[in-house]
Amino acid sequence: MVGCATRLVPVTSPGPSAVSGERAVAEAARRRTFAVISHPDAGKSTLTEALALHARVIQEAGAIHGKAGRKSTVSDWMDIEKARGISISSAALQFGYGPPGREAVVNLVDTPGHADFSEDTYRVLAAVDSAVMLVDAAKGLEPQTMKLFDVCRHRGIPVLTVINKWDRPGLEALQLMDEIRDRTGLEPTPLTWPVGIAGDFRGVLERSTGDFIRFTRTAGGATVAPEERVSPDRALAEEGEPWATAVEESELLEAMGQVHDQDAFLQGRTTPVLFGSAVLNFGVRQLLDTLLALAPPPGPREDGAGAPRRIDAPFSAFVFKIQAGMDSAHRDRLAYVRVCSGVFERGTVVTHAATGKPFATKYAQQVFGRERSTVDLAYPGDVVGLVNATALRVGDSLYVEEPVAFPPIPSFAPEHFAVARGKDSGRYKQFRRGIEQLEQEGVVQVLRSDLRGDQAPVLAAVGPMQFEVAEHRMNGEFGAAITLDRLPYSLARRTTREWVKHLDPQSGVEVLERGDGALLALFADAWRLSRVQRDLPDVVLEPLVAASS
Repeated sequence: MVGCATRLVPVTSPGPSAVSGERAVAEAARRRTFAVISHPDAGKSTLTEALALHARVIQEAGAIHGKAGRKSTVSDWMDIEKARGISISSAALQFGYGPPGREAVVNLVDTPGHADFSEDTYRVLAAVDSAVMLVDAAKGLEPQTMKLFDVCRHRGIPVLTVINKWDRPGLEALQLMDEIRDRTGLEPTPLTWPVGIAGDFRGVLERSTGDFIRFTRTAGGATVAPEERVSPDRALAEEGEPWATAVEESELLEAMGQVHDQDAFLQGRTTPVLFGSAVLNFGVRQLLDTLLALAPPPGPREDGAGAPRRIDAPFSAFVFKIQAGMDSAHRDRLAYVRVCSGVFERGTVVTHAATGKPFATKYAQQVFGRERSTVDLAYPGDVVGLVNATALRVGDSLYVEEPVAFPPIPSFAPEHFAVARGKDSGRYKQFRRGIEQLEQEGVVQVLRSDLRGDQAPVLAAVGPMQFEVAEHRMNGEFGAAITLDRLPYSLARRTTREWVKHLDPQSGVEVLERGDGALLALFADAWRLSRVQRDLPDVVLEPLVAASS
C-alpha cells in the first residue's frame, strides 16, 4: 500500500482519534475509487490491463482473450472466465499513479462483462465514487451500458465517458456525441478529439491546449504506446486534412457550449469524453490524468438514516462483495469491504453492525486480481479483502467506536429459476455447504420451501449464465456435481406470510422463502400474475427492487 502523505504536526498534540481523523482526510484526498461499466465486449478488462500498464504496475499487458500465445488479463482469474474470455467476478485492483511526492492512489473495481451478472455490477457501483462508461466506437450505447448508466444516475455517481476502439471502423465522432446526449440526457464535453476517422487513429487533439498528441503503435499493444506532443502548426503541416477536420469539429463543439464544467460534471449534468484504444494503449494516460484531475475523492457517505458519515469519523466500512475459490489450496473466503471513514488498521477488533458482535481483522489483504499482499493500513476509498470472514454478508456494515449502519444493497428481481439436485447423494454435506456458499456470495439467490426440502433448493438468477457458474463451482470447488431442472417461472413478487395459503393453490404459482427471510411468489408469466391479482384483489405482491429503482 502506498505510504501516508506528509502532514504538519501542530504544537499541541491532539489525541489519537484526532490524529487518525486528520490522516483519513489527507489520505482520502489522494484517492480515486471508480468502476468501469459497459456492454459486454466493449473492452473493460483490456482497459483495466492498460491502466495498470501505464501505472507501471505490470510490465506487459495480458491483452485480448482467445489469441494464441496471449495471456489472460490480470483481473480475470476464474477458469471459466479464461475459457469464455469474459469477466464474471468483479476484481479490485489498487495502484499508485503520479509524480513522486504527489502520487495518487487508484482503486479500480472491474466489473463483470456480461449482462447476466448485472447484480454483481450493481454491488460494485455501491462502493465507488465515480464511473468510466466505456463505449464501443462502432456500436455506440448498447442496452447493458444504458442499464448500468441508469444505476449511476440513480446513485448520483459522476460518469466519465471513453470512446474505445477508435482504431477500428466505427461511427462518426459527432454522431456519437449526439447519441450520448439523446440517450443519457448528459451533455458530452469532450476533453480530447480524435485526429483521423474511426479506423485511422493518428492521435488526439487536446482541447485544453490545442496541441496534437500523436500515438505510436507497439507490437501487439503489449507495452505503453509512445506519445509525442506536437504544436498545432506542425500538426497541420504533417497531418493535413485529418488535423484540419479535428480542429473544425472542436471549434463547433465549443460554439455549442460543449466545454468542461467541473460543477456540472459532479452534479451529473455533463460527462467529459475521451477517445482511445485500450488494446493499443492509445489514450490511456489521458484517462488516468483525467481521473486524478476531475473525478471526486471519497467524501462523506450517508448511513441508513440518511445522515452523512464524516471522513474523519472513526473507522467504518461496508461489505459489497463476497468471493470464494480464489485460492484452491486453502478454500478461503474473501469479503471485499469499502472503507468509508477513519483509518483501517489490521488487527483492530471492529463491531459487526448486523449482530453487534466483535469481528477481528487479523487477516486483511490488498487484492490485485488473484494476487494478494497483507494490508496493515487502509483509508477512505480503499478496498480491503478480509479473509475467512464467514460471519459477513453482502451489505453488512463494520465500525469502531461510533455505531453506523450503511444502507443495504438491494437484490435484483430474478427472472430464471431452476431446481438444484446433487448427483451423488453420498456427498450431501458438500452439496449443502456449496449451495450455502453460493448464496452468501450472491452468485445466485437460493429459495427454499418445506415441500421441496433442503435437497432440492431452487436457484434464482438474473441471467442463465449464473447457473453455469453455479454448476462449474459446485463441481470443481465443492466436489458436489449438480443437475439443474429449469422451472417455468419468469416473474417474482414479494408477498407476506398471511397470503401464502391463498397463493400456493393457484395454478402456475409457487411461494418460496429466500435466505434473507423474504417470501417470493413465482409466476409463470405476466398473464398469470394479472389473473391472480384479479382473483385476489387485496393480495400483497410487491415488485422486487431492481437497478433503476
